[in-house]
Amino acid sequence: MFTGIIQTMGTLIDTQAVGGDRRLRFKAPDLNLSTVNAGDSIAVNGCCLTAIDIDDDSFAADVSIESLERTTLGTLKPGQGVNLETSLTLSTPLGGHLVSGHIDGVGQVISREPAGRSERWVFAVPAELAHYIAVKGSVAVDGISLTVNEVDGPQFAVNIVPHTAAVTNLGQRQVGEPVNIEVDLIARYLERLLDRA
Repeated sequence: MFTGIIQTMGTLIDTQAVGGDRRLRFKAPDLNLSTVNAGDSIAVNGCCLTAIDIDDDSFAADVSIESLERTTLGTLKPGQGVNLETSLTLSTPLGGHLVSGHIDGVGQVISREPAGRSERWVFAVPAELAHYIAVKGSVAVDGISLTVNEVDGPQFAVNIVPHTAAVTNLGQRQVGEPVNIEVDLIARYLERLLDRA
C-alpha cells in the first residue's frame, strides 16, 4: 500500500527483455534505498513493483506482460522521469489516500491551463472507470494522490499546485500523453458490496 504522496522522481536507465517479460532499472539517487530489501514494493508511476538488484542509487524490477500491456510502463523510454514512492508502514503519515499500486486503466491528458498560481488539468479515463470518479473524491494519476474538482462523463478535472508540478513528473507531461489511473479503493469495494445486495 502507498499514500500517493510522491517521495521523489527517478529515471528509467535500462530496459531488458527477460523470458518474454521485461526487467526495468531505475536510477533513484534521492530515494532512501538503504531501507529497501529485495522483495519490497516500490510504486513507479503508481504501479506497485517488486524491487530487486538494489544498490546505492538504483533498483531493478521485473515487469510482467500483463503490467506492460495495462499500464504505461511498456511505453517508458530510457531517460524518462518517473514518480517513486516506497510502501507505507504503520508509522507513515497518510497525507494522500490509500493507494494499492494496482492500476485500473490508462487515461490521457486532455488539457492543462493556468488557474491562478496552479494549473487546471483535465484527464480522460476509459468509460468503464468513469463511474468510480466523484467530485471531491480521490484518484491516483501516475501514483499521485489528487482531489477531483469536476466530473464530465469520462473526463475529470483537478488542480495541480506548483509544489506538485515541481516534485512529480506532471510538470513534464504534455497534452495527449498517457497516464496510469487508479480509482479510489472505497468506490471499488462499495460497488462489490452493492452487487451482493
